Amino acid sequence: MTTTLGIDFGTSNSAAAWHAGHGAAQPLMLEGTAHALPTAIFFNAEDRCAHFGRDAVAQYLTGADGRLMRSLKSLLGSALLLEKTEVNGQAMSFQEIIGTFLKEIVARAHAQTGATADRVVLGRPVHFVDDDPTRDALAQDMLLQAAHTAGLRNVSFQLEPLAAAFDYEQRLDRETLVLVADIGGGTSDFTVVRLGPERVQRGGDRSADILATRGVHIGGTDFDQKLSLEQAMPLLGFRHIGPQQREVPSAVFFDLATWHMIHWRYVPRALREAQALRDNYSDLGLHQRLMTVLNERLGHHLANDVEQAKIATSHTGDTAELNLDYVEAGLSTTLSATSLTQHLNAHLTRVVQCAQDCVRDAGLTSGALDAIYLTGGSSALTPFQRALQAAFVGTPLVEGDLFGGVAAGLVYSKGN
Repeated sequence: MTTTLGIDFGTSNSAAAWHAGHGAAQPLMLEGTAHALPTAIFFNAEDRCAHFGRDAVAQYLTGADGRLMRSLKSLLGSALLLEKTEVNGQAMSFQEIIGTFLKEIVARAHAQTGATADRVVLGRPVHFVDDDPTRDALAQDMLLQAAHTAGLRNVSFQLEPLAAAFDYEQRLDRETLVLVADIGGGTSDFTVVRLGPERVQRGGDRSADILATRGVHIGGTDFDQKLSLEQAMPLLGFRHIGPQQREVPSAVFFDLATWHMIHWRYVPRALREAQALRDNYSDLGLHQRLMTVLNERLGHHLANDVEQAKIATSHTGDTAELNLDYVEAGLSTTLSATSLTQHLNAHLTRVVQCAQDCVRDAGLTSGALDAIYLTGGSSALTPFQRALQAAFVGTPLVEGDLFGGVAAGLVYSKGN
């Protein structure tokens, strides 16, 4: 029997599954009893080791000396991926760092299965890069090279929403016409596909069952960035009007609100640029807060708090408090359910429009769908689900395995 390892390398979270050639996919526990591993690496300068997932984030937040990196997938297709950065005295490219993360996933998979996979299927979004086929192809090639760096061979790729569809198909008892909505950390991807037990038994090429695919480069990290800019960055001077009656230059705030850009703001040249912004402030207390965040490297801490407030508000419908005492005593802000919806409205409108376009590409109306299958962590956001329900009235939403569904579906795929 051919053994297959499926790896869903995500912007915010990653997962893996194993298939021994028969039976059901085996979701792998990548951190303790959790199947999802946050896509985070912390290079600890004290023990000179790389730490991964929740352990990486926890070490950073408790003040250990070192470098935290998240949202590395967002760099695929950009020139930044090949640039080198220093970690624990060693120069590494970001592509090599992605390879290090993939290698750790493979090691943890091997520890559970006791075997090396005959083949590996990696998930990929419909578009790594919107409206640029050349950079999109480059992004997949960069991920392939990172996989080779991790020691992986016989690697193929499958679209993430299609992989989620194959996972959902294992639980169906009749033919079903489905819109798969995979809302991850970096992209929102959609596939209209015919699924069913008879189609599984046929096997072979499933391309005739795929009626349409679409994707847009908007996901959970974009939601986090928007919330950070609206709720947290004004406390550091974003949109603040200075003595020349002009807003403080905004580049530093956009970088601090973007996971994979935060660490660039800690380098000496960037710190000097931020210090020089002092003359653009009427309220020098706001500038002092900005410099505290930069000098004490609190950017990831702040980004994490915004993300957790988003999750809490969406889950409970209650107002969540962002306690920023670590920046300045008594400093805080709140995020309400109403504000969450208002801030994310423009992003969600584009994501839902992409879903509607995908159904239109398939030659269907929304009423022709039997279900909308949700996967990816950001698909659980209440404002997104409400927007989707408003656009597809009467079509039931089916919530799948938000973090492990793609990985499980990858092992059923032939890849390409």
